[in-house]
Amino acid sequence: MTAAIVAEEVRRAYGDTVALDGVSLTIDEGEVFACIGPNGAGKTTLVRALLGTTDAQGRVEVFGQAPTAVGRDRIGLLPQAFSPPARLTARELLDYYAGLYDDARDVERVLADVGLEADADTWYEDLSGGQQRRVCVGTALVNDPDLLVLDEPTTGIDPAGRRALWRLIEALADGGTTVFLTTHYMEEAERLADRVGLLADGTLVACDSPAALVADHGGDSRLVIATDADPAVTADLGYPAELADGQLTVYDVPPEAIGDVVARLEAAGATYDSLTWTEPDLEDVYLDLTGRAVTASGEAVDRGEIPLADGGQSTSATDDAESEEGHR
Repeated sequence: MTAAIVAEEVRRAYGDTVALDGVSLTIDEGEVFACIGPNGAGKTTLVRALLGTTDAQGRVEVFGQAPTAVGRDRIGLLPQAFSPPARLTARELLDYYAGLYDDARDVERVLADVGLEADADTWYEDLSGGQQRRVCVGTALVNDPDLLVLDEPTTGIDPAGRRALWRLIEALADGGTTVFLTTHYMEEAERLADRVGLLADGTLVACDSPAALVADHGGDSRLVIATDADPAVTADLGYPAELADGQLTVYDVPPEAIGDVVARLEAAGATYDSLTWTEPDLEDVYLDLTGRAVTASGEAVDRGEIPLADGGQSTSATDDAESEEGHR
């Protein structure tokens, strides 16, 4: 396949802060590639390096050319921070951006694609957060790009709006558009991407299909049971298990065996308040490879500081490098 993006040993530092540390990747035409990681991992800096809007060491080619040499009609970009004029309607905004290109798409068709036909004449400031983000996506689509770059496309929007954007991205990919997106939502990357790159502290620590990453690094399925059982019960469940702080974790349990595990637990005289069965996912992969988890707000937390379901301990990560980049 022909490569849409080639990056070799891309580096970028701001003073003593290394934002990108030798990132290499290749993205084929027609592929959906997701770069995942917490705030401060280097995602926005990588977007800027790939598009030639920041000075970076290493080699970058887009469609076989330097990024700045590629015709602007071939690339659509949705930055993470994008605030169009608030007193223009959705239609007026798309009309304006369409006017920047010689052969733009029909604005009414773009409005339909992003699901804003009914709200096309509403001022941007009066739209919901999800609708505003869909307008922003529309501005990146008016030139009918061959490569669509989306930096945290669904941050700050409601779940329904997020799913609507997912469907739009899937439709674009089905039509042959190459999509590069950054996100800290693991579910988003797992659903949309053909391949995923895991970025941590400016380093690409792994790159493969979601299924391959989960198979190699995700670990076992887990059955988690809230119980006051005696620790001795872990020897009689038929699967590896551990009990700590009122939480019994049973590993590698297939769904069809859950009833058997529960029956053994009850036969031992133990009671339980709840049980949850989970398969490994990209969150487990990121935790295994980096020792950190990524919270819903995009913060990085060390393995021992992962927030508990009842609002337990958490921490926050700095975003100095990308904040500095965002103001350049």
